[in-house]
Amino acid sequence: MNDQPDVVLCASYLKALGDPWRLQIVRALQNGPLSVSDLALLLEIEVANVSHHLRVLFHAGLVKTERDGRFIYYHLNQEFLNAGGLKHALNFGCCEIDLGETP
Repeated sequence: MNDQPDVVLCASYLKALGDPWRLQIVRALQNGPLSVSDLALLLEIEVANVSHHLRVLFHAGLVKTERDGRFIYYHLNQEFLNAGGLKHALNFGCCEIDLGETP
């Protein structure tokens, strides 16, 4: 199987998205960059929990960071958003995840 690395990479993306909180974080980030505290307020969960889930998404390459003073803002990796035809989908090459449109 000469496409094995692609399968492993795709599986790592899907594993990172395999938690309901992380899916909610990704959906929230569809509307633009947010800080850890913004996400905690929006999702009504502890900052430490949001930080943990963002770390998983960051290490999987699904989100990127931007520093603004003392705040760090997280945003979706545009590489996955621009690769597909749908604005509200993540395209990993091996599969596409339709996140649905956010209100």
